[in-house]
Amino acid sequence: MAAAVSLRRKLILATNLRHSSGLRCYPGAEQIAALPPQALRQAGFSAAKTQTLQAVADLVAEGAVPLDAWALHFPGEQAVREQLLAIRGIGPWTVNYTLLRGYGWLDGSLHGDAAVRRGLQTLWGRPDKVSQQEAEDWLAPFSPWRALVGAHLWAAQSSTAY
Repeated sequence: MAAAVSLRRKLILATNLRHSSGLRCYPGAEQIAALPPQALRQAGFSAAKTQTLQAVADLVAEGAVPLDAWALHFPGEQAVREQLLAIRGIGPWTVNYTLLRGYGWLDGSLHGDAAVRRGLQTLWGRPDKVSQQEAEDWLAPFSPWRALVGAHLWAAQSSTAY
């Protein structure tokens, strides 16, 4: 999570978008699409992540991936899933996390998440790593709340959870 927070901060700095008060703002798709790839690379994004992020930003800016419209009139998990998975570099984890954080969809199985698997390893008291398949099988009965269970597994590992 710390790496993701750091990348987010560096993205905000790279776009240098400021509110009239002087505070830095989250960039929109247009600002990200306008960045030269080298700015994202210097911010710490890999070449693959840079390419994917700019492709998504372009699609959102063009209206081909209508994230804001989906927030107003959600077309359903399967329609969103299909459209996002069609983008090179977007996989099931990214789709499930997007559905969870962006649209409050609580049934995305985050079985591929390393922190979820570490949480299960701790919960089960296992010395060996939990596979994605084992995590997926364990989360399945929690449908339609699998992402919520994953979030609890994340939180249980936090130092503030104890």
